[in-house]
Amino acid sequence: MADRMVAVLSGGLSHEREVSIRSGRRLSAALRSVGVTVEEWDADASLLTRLREHRPDAVVVALHGGEGENGSVQTILEMVGVPYVGTDSRACRRAWDKPTAKAELARAGLATPEWVVLPHATFRELGAKPVLDAMVSTLGLPLMLKPDQGGSALGAQVVRDAAELPPAMVGCLAYGDTVLAEQFVSGVEVAVAVIDGDDGPTALPAVEIVPETGVYDYTARYTAGLTDFHAPARLDAASAKAVGELAVAAHRLLGLRDVSRTDAIVAEDGTVHFLEVNVSPGLTETSLLPMAVEAAGKSLGEIYAGLIERAVAR
Repeated sequence: MADRMVAVLSGGLSHEREVSIRSGRRLSAALRSVGVTVEEWDADASLLTRLREHRPDAVVVALHGGEGENGSVQTILEMVGVPYVGTDSRACRRAWDKPTAKAELARAGLATPEWVVLPHATFRELGAKPVLDAMVSTLGLPLMLKPDQGGSALGAQVVRDAAELPPAMVGCLAYGDTVLAEQFVSGVEVAVAVIDGDDGPTALPAVEIVPETGVYDYTARYTAGLTDFHAPARLDAASAKAVGELAVAAHRLLGLRDVSRTDAIVAEDGTVHFLEVNVSPGLTETSLLPMAVEAAGKSLGEIYAGLIERAVAR
């Protein structure tokens, strides 16, 4: 690994730029600690020139949101033939669209909260009130609203009363043109990272998420002290096994590669509900993947160094 030059891509122009920069810095430090030569690159207009003139041996995508997870940067790397850690462009697009991912897993028989997806134009053309009334009639309350694409829970809100719906919709639509409305399932919220190895994808210990406010939104995710985490999650053996199996199933069914993180809820009746999947998990001080790595007794640098070797060998 000492002979390789690896570029860690972070930053970009999405709403999650600052979080991505923090992830990139932490990952770069972790890789350097195991002897990898690393350069930190921003995903900007100079990227293609740098890839051609200073071609790295491999790229690690530490971008969050937008082009880093929807397959755009991955397509660029594929076109110029640079190996990279992470899911390929086509599977990125499938996972990035939350309703598509939910439908794929539901079709395979996995549990996921019931949902509807509606673009902004529907509310404008048919009238917001009758559409919202129909949404509540179909799904009931409480509801979880979130943009159909995006990460870091930007725009995500829990609605417990019908009167809260209109302003919640406005907040959600500030981050996208289409709303995904789900039945809110109460229970234990967990995140399960999956790492590819020689024997296939393996789930790391689940991380339990206990936000102070009861909602794991953007502020709760990235403000130290606002959320309690338990790694491994405080689950019985059967539930711990079930969430790991769900995460591995999502990784395989969606065609993900190298690393992913599945978010899920263990309901009070023990059912594990898939919420969404992330192809570029955060690596900040409050992010979940590093907690899972530590709970597994592993090193973030060693795991990513192994994934870099896998990418170069492909």
